[in-house]
Amino acid sequence: MSLLSALNRTGALRALDDALANSLRRLDPSIPDEVLAAAALASLAVAHGDAGFDPARPRQLVDVDLPWPPADAWRQALADSPWVATPGDGDAEAGTAPLVLEHGLLYLRRYREYERRLALRLRRIAAQAMPAVDAGAVAPLFGALFPDAEDDRQARAAALALRRALLLVTGGPGTGKTTAIARMLLLRIAQARANGQGELRIALAAPTGRAADRMAASLGHARAALRAAGTIEAALLEAMPGQAQTLHRLLGTQRDTPDFRHHAGNPLPFDIVVVDEASMVDLPLMCKLAEAIADGTQLVLLGDPDQLPSVEAGDVLAAILEAAGPGDALPAGDATALGPLLGRVPAAAAAGGLRGHRVHLQRGWRQDAGLQLAPLAQAVRAGDAAAALRWLAGGELDGVHFHDGVIDPLQSRRIDLVAHWRQLATPADPAAALQRAGGLRLLTALREGPQGSRALNARIEALLSGCRVGAPPAWFPGRLLLVTENSYRHGLFNGDVGICLPDEAGTPLAWFPGGGDGVRAFHPAALPAHESAFAMTVHKAQGSEFDRVWLLLPARDNRVLSRELVYTGITRARRELHLAAAAPVLEAALGRHAGRVSGLARRLER
Repeated sequence: MSLLSALNRTGALRALDDALANSLRRLDPSIPDEVLAAAALASLAVAHGDAGFDPARPRQLVDVDLPWPPADAWRQALADSPWVATPGDGDAEAGTAPLVLEHGLLYLRRYREYERRLALRLRRIAAQAMPAVDAGAVAPLFGALFPDAEDDRQARAAALALRRALLLVTGGPGTGKTTAIARMLLLRIAQARANGQGELRIALAAPTGRAADRMAASLGHARAALRAAGTIEAALLEAMPGQAQTLHRLLGTQRDTPDFRHHAGNPLPFDIVVVDEASMVDLPLMCKLAEAIADGTQLVLLGDPDQLPSVEAGDVLAAILEAAGPGDALPAGDATALGPLLGRVPAAAAAGGLRGHRVHLQRGWRQDAGLQLAPLAQAVRAGDAAAALRWLAGGELDGVHFHDGVIDPLQSRRIDLVAHWRQLATPADPAAALQRAGGLRLLTALREGPQGSRALNARIEALLSGCRVGAPPAWFPGRLLLVTENSYRHGLFNGDVGICLPDEAGTPLAWFPGGGDGVRAFHPAALPAHESAFAMTVHKAQGSEFDRVWLLLPARDNRVLSRELVYTGITRARRELHLAAAAPVLEAALGRHAGRVSGLARRLER
């Protein structure tokens, strides 16, 4: 039996993957079977989040015992095929062949080109010189922003922002990424004024509407704190941006095309572009963003390197950070004076590389004082299952509760989750209901299956509405809604959460944050694609926070489980975390790293 037939018999391939292989076979019946199978697997790899397929590790993609060809022989067959390009120069286009073999990886040509173009553009941005810094002119502001050495890494990030056109600021929850950015923007604004540049044009963006709202709110809180301290000139604070938008809105979507209004030929009209939650940005979108950055524009990427990668292809932030190296771009030292600090930052980084462009923040955690999450999060990040289980079983962490072996939190005797959701139907004020909705969320690793978000939502809908499980969701008061596609006509975006409540006339409406009164109402039938949001996958919850989080892992191990998924799930909690899982499943999850097959880091290190 051929390898392609065996792959189809196992059910591993999608119809799209098999269609690609069969299209090539129709064009050239003499194509070897191993080339056809590799083409189908390169297509499948993209669906699994990889940029390409590695013939040396086929079971990483399809974990089935099949007659896999030896890696060297397989690669040679691919290299010999006229349908596979083998460019000698990584910076050169691959030609017109549908597949590309490069450094041992087989790509669909489009994704190899995304990698190549992104690497070229990021290296070009990184190599750009920044405007000259008049340390004397901005030193008083720097001293007011960083009055002591406790904010050492934030001060170093701010100093680096005056020297680097590409700036990478990373850190876990509550380490002060947005606070550092607020201070950095103030310094850049003051620097521009000292240089006679006038007002800087600054854009704030994030992958989802919810993440953009949180980014704007966090920067607003930072600005309010600085205003209350009374040490920063009011005009500088007023010059800071107050709104953030999705990356799709920033770039300008165009109907019925994957292209954006802003691109290399029509770049974004900004001096600084700041992107939060960069780990959520996939390879095609990051490529299009980087190409839309004009020469002379500063690009700042914020993210948590331990969170899940994007749902779509690529683990872009991880590759960028691998190329950038550790987050110690500046040696330790006095962080209270701008002059000495700038003296330790070269005016230009190493030619063509990303080294010296990253600062990793480490102080603090965002969670409430009643939630002692840091020790558990550190164990999960490190993949130390023994330590994580000790912390969970010991009950020593305030606000952290471990439900060993629980597979149905809806029947938990500890907390009546459904009772909380019933209360959402009682507030007459939709704004109050939306605020209360953030008090609890059930997060899952899977979308399908008995522990998946879809089945759990169906059960919760039935319990709250009185309808049988499997019936179409009713528009009952208190139903939480999750938007699953961007709709610029509505001003609603993938990840936005709303609630169904009647208006004064008793008409059921869907209420979302925004508008003059803090909420906006839509007729349910007019909404873009959506689903219930009582239970959400961890991927969908990325970029959000909730007072109480129940994280449910499946009853059996699943390859989607990883330390990054568990880390992302537990760090969505602000005040209380409930982790429902069997200890062996949790142990298996922490032993798995959600890495993606990619050549981007190698390209960036050129």
